[in-house]
Amino acid sequence: MRFINYVKNAYAELVEKVSWPSWSQLSNSAVIVMVASLLFAAVVLVMDLAFENIMKAIYSILY
Repeated sequence: MRFINYVKNAYAELVEKVSWPSWSQLSNSAVIVMVASLLFAAVVLVMDLAFENIMKAIYSILY
C-alpha cells in the first residue's frame, strides 16, 4: 500500500509541480552542454600533450 501511495504521489508531483522546459530551451541547453564538453576536452588534450612533451624532455635529459 505504501508503494502505491508513493507512485501516486510521484506521478502527481511530476504532472503538477515540475516545470518542463520548452523544446527551444531544451535544444539551447543541449548546445551549451556540447560546447562546454568540447572546450573541456580540448583543454584536457592540450594538457595531455604538454605533459607528454615535458616528460619526453625530462627523459631525454636523464637517459
